[in-house]
Amino acid sequence: MSGPTYKVLAAMSGGVDSAVAAALMAEQGHEVTGVTLRLACYGKQPDNPRACCTVEAMNDAKRTAMTMGFPHHTIDAEDVFKHRVLQPFVDGYAGGRTPYPCALCNQHLKFGDLVTRMELTGADVLCTGHYAHVRILDDGTAGLFRGRDADKDQTYALALVPYAALSRTRLPLGALTKAEVRAHAQRLGLAVWDKVESQDLCFVPDGDYAGYITDKLGETRGTAPGDFVDASGAVLGRHRGVIHYTVGQRKGLGLASSEPWYVLAIDAAANTVTLGRRHELESPGLVTDRMNWLTATPPADGARLLVRIRYNHAGAMATIRHAAAGAVEAVFDADAPQSAVTPGQLAVFYDGDRCLGGASIASAMRASGAPSRMSAMEADA
Repeated sequence: MSGPTYKVLAAMSGGVDSAVAAALMAEQGHEVTGVTLRLACYGKQPDNPRACCTVEAMNDAKRTAMTMGFPHHTIDAEDVFKHRVLQPFVDGYAGGRTPYPCALCNQHLKFGDLVTRMELTGADVLCTGHYAHVRILDDGTAGLFRGRDADKDQTYALALVPYAALSRTRLPLGALTKAEVRAHAQRLGLAVWDKVESQDLCFVPDGDYAGYITDKLGETRGTAPGDFVDASGAVLGRHRGVIHYTVGQRKGLGLASSEPWYVLAIDAAANTVTLGRRHELESPGLVTDRMNWLTATPPADGARLLVRIRYNHAGAMATIRHAAAGAVEAVFDADAPQSAVTPGQLAVFYDGDRCLGGASIASAMRASGAPSRMSAMEADA
């Protein structure tokens, strides 16, 4: 190979993406060490084959390392996962927000705990199986860019990673499609080449977030019945606990009406779920929590950027203004309000294909342009 060789710490979940990323680095002549994090979801393989963080997943990662001839280690990261990912996930849902735990996992584990371990082991770079690019720019700084495969691009999930980690990160899958990744895995003789990929959250493979939080974790917050109300506060009926509803939801409400009701907002403190008609989901803008910028210098007030408000959201143009405590206000174009702006989900900002960073959404804006106090949950339920 041409160019420098590196000591590589490769994050390996047991799936085909991280396996191929590590294998390609090894094939290129780098000195690779594979690492699998043992999280709180570690245990026997559940019935759902899409689950990860299992004994089988760890064994799959180890088999990939053996096939490619590099060492592999399993690291106990349960405490970090419980305190930095799982607890905020539970607190968010119980409080009427919808956290995005994949971003927290990347921030605190893959690009947090593992970067610290790089320092301890003398590794030069961290390698992961994310579909995105890290590029070194003309001024010598690093930038995060969308992956070639638009359907698999994971920059949204990487928006909270520490900026300092970018220059020491390698993402070999950024230029590949999923089909090409599987082809590489088959060519290299990796047993996971046709493995079913995980969906939803790795620790909730069946997608039943409320059931996981209440049944497995024993959480009682957000489970008490309360009132469905309309925007004026009039009672429409009874709900079975705020944890069971999401903004944008129209099915399973149990209310008869000639026109569908949608969940507009969730107020955990008042134990109410506000319902309205579809057009009432629209918001002219949002306010974030403290931003994590993936740039040496944040964009100026008045910058027009593309904003994605959910993982599968195509994005909408907005004008930004810096606010107190590192927050950002983003106002969508007047003719393009966005539906179900959801506190707890991420607002991720782009300039073309470059991901500039992101933050949790603190609040939506009302039609008047003022921040809304409503709390909400995921729109695409």
